[in-house]
Amino acid sequence: MVMDKGLSIREAEDMLSVGVEYIDLVKLGFGTSYLTPHLKEKIALYQSAGLGVYLGGTLLEAFIIRNQLDNYLALLDTYNLNHVEVSDGSIDLEHDEKCAIISRLAKRCTVLSEVGSKDATKELAPYKWIKLMQTEIDAGASKVIAEARESGTVGIYREKGEVREGLIDEILTKIPMEKIIWEAPMKSQQVWFIKLLGANVNLGNIPTNEVIALETLRIGLRGDTFHHFLP
Repeated sequence: MVMDKGLSIREAEDMLSVGVEYIDLVKLGFGTSYLTPHLKEKIALYQSAGLGVYLGGTLLEAFIIRNQLDNYLALLDTYNLNHVEVSDGSIDLEHDEKCAIISRLAKRCTVLSEVGSKDATKELAPYKWIKLMQTEIDAGASKVIAEARESGTVGIYREKGEVREGLIDEILTKIPMEKIIWEAPMKSQQVWFIKLLGANVNLGNIPTNEVIALETLRIGLRGDTFHHFLP
């Protein structure tokens, strides 16, 4: 999953020209879609390339906190979006209400639900991560996204970007790896997950100019994983 933080259509075309075969999803990060010109054309460009595209979860949170969920649903129709992210990283949202929103949206879209807070002071215990992830999958989420922000310094990581290894190990005892997208904007984080879970691990929040570089990590053509893939 690549994070588009406001690319122009020309920049999006350039990204696709070199990386489209390695991308599955494009997230129009946080609330950037609200300010991006020619948004409908850019979404259509990504969709015509066979990619899932969705608006950042923070935008949905901005609608939820204003009691405007119906307006958000209308927005999905306006832009012909069939993927949606449900998150609560910036607002306090009862989990039952979040799951109800997931269930409602799952009837019309592929739902990606994000677990974890953007507030570095709110560190969830492993059992809580597992419970939240499983409940949201049960509610209809196609995949759950493990929060890290674009900085890679919260959620599943410590403040300097180090992986919370024990947390990841515990999550994987209960939640299937194919159901999780691990936000991993830093190279060191990408390397860690590739070595742990293999070349096809689901990674997210990849910078738009790092798509090819990440692919070299996945196939052992960069020093960080060169020896990992040798017989």
